[in-house]
Amino acid sequence: MDYSRFRMPGFGSVTRRDYLLAAVSGVLLALSFPKVELSFLAWIAFVPLLLACGQKSAKKAARLGFVAGMVAYAGILYWINIVVTTYGKLPLPVSILVYLILVGYLAAFFSVLCYLVRRADEKGIPVVLSFPFLWVGLEYLRSFLLTGFPWASLGYSQYRILPLIQFADLTGVYGISFLIALANVVVYLLLKRFARKGRESAYALRSAAVLILLLAAVLAYGFARMRGPETGEPVRVSLIQGNIDQGIKWDPAFMEATITIYQRLTRQAAATGTDLVVWPESAAPFFFQEESPESFRIRSLARGIGSALLLGSPAYDDAGGRRRYFNSAFLVSPQGDVLGRSDKVHLVPFGEYVPLAKLLPFVRKLVVGVGDFSPGDSITPLETAKGKLGVLVCFEGIFPEISRRYVREGAGILVNITNDAWYGRSSAPYQHLSMAVLRAVENRVSLVRAANTGITAIIDRNGRITQRTGLFQEAYLNGVVRPGQGGTLYTRFGDLFAMLCLAASTVITVAGFWKKKKPGS
Repeated sequence: MDYSRFRMPGFGSVTRRDYLLAAVSGVLLALSFPKVELSFLAWIAFVPLLLACGQKSAKKAARLGFVAGMVAYAGILYWINIVVTTYGKLPLPVSILVYLILVGYLAAFFSVLCYLVRRADEKGIPVVLSFPFLWVGLEYLRSFLLTGFPWASLGYSQYRILPLIQFADLTGVYGISFLIALANVVVYLLLKRFARKGRESAYALRSAAVLILLLAAVLAYGFARMRGPETGEPVRVSLIQGNIDQGIKWDPAFMEATITIYQRLTRQAAATGTDLVVWPESAAPFFFQEESPESFRIRSLARGIGSALLLGSPAYDDAGGRRRYFNSAFLVSPQGDVLGRSDKVHLVPFGEYVPLAKLLPFVRKLVVGVGDFSPGDSITPLETAKGKLGVLVCFEGIFPEISRRYVREGAGILVNITNDAWYGRSSAPYQHLSMAVLRAVENRVSLVRAANTGITAIIDRNGRITQRTGLFQEAYLNGVVRPGQGGTLYTRFGDLFAMLCLAASTVITVAGFWKKKKPGS
């Protein structure tokens, strides 16, 4: 087939209308994510951008893509300013600079996307093939480039559409992103070609037919997976939300009050019996590993309620003659013994450590804690009488490969402990929760989430949020979960689909820059 018929229209200058269309795409994309959560907008969000880029050279399309990305991520990540100014104590101009640098970095992926799509289009590769593969390839690249920041990947916008997201156990969240990207291109083609006669119109209709078949297959698979019975011995869980203000969390004067709050809520939650109590990240604002009156109180509490207790606390070790600090979780047995410790392996750059600290001595960390944290040495589940737990400390919940590794090591329940007080009453806690939903679906295990100020939640293996709290309130949740067995295609092979899309993106990129030989050469 001669695909040159179906390429985007020819070159043209960038007009105000084009910039407006690009900005509209950014707005639509931002509105599709929590907290606004108009998820249906994601399916058409790129159409205005495609319409604008369709008449431009690759370089001009890149400019339009950058505008769309800036608008989108400016809306999605506005809460960065709350973190930097309120808790980082940095001046507003510096905060805005940090914010714009991050937004600009993420917008660069949009710019590269549009540039490569146009280059491919000029070589006869239709946008319906190039755009979805390039989008997912770049999205996957963003997940690990410069330590990785896969926040607000496109597929997360659909976290409430349960039948749709079930096939994440095959492809991970990237399969959902691919389907949405493809749908955007099909809508674009229909708008551009439907009124035209001949093969161009037929091509758009065939693309729509393929999309409909894919959606039908995905939804049929989703409904079938959701009807599957739950197995595994029930585990009664109690999740504690202490609602400790970030401004006083590490103040020694408030340590006694903090422990008292968690003791009281724990006793209330465990009054009717529980198997596992979970406290949030850094709920114990001291070194729990040390023998101290505070540590003794917590171990005594576990004995008193007769339940295992998982709590967040900083930790350290002095191996090799050098003290290293960790953001950790400790598991206490119903007898008050410490059964194990899980250290955070993926730290927040400029939050828990400063990259290239020796070269950037002027950079002030945003976190108020004890020294620079080090990443944990291994991913090892913590074992209880009811099965193994995979502990995701805060930021780790957005990295699917960490959850997958825990499940491969035998974890039947994922536990996300976090402190989202940094984000204030912004959309960030809702965005953070949406990503945890996909971790449960990808591996077919339940996930429980204890957050200092919210949102604390219980999520079943199908991604259904069965219970949740509000923000900034003392609360606890009691519920029952069943350990999963993992064994999904995603658990076994990881981000294979995303890797294939990245490989396809590489081929498309090379093809886009391939120079045709001159006749007779």
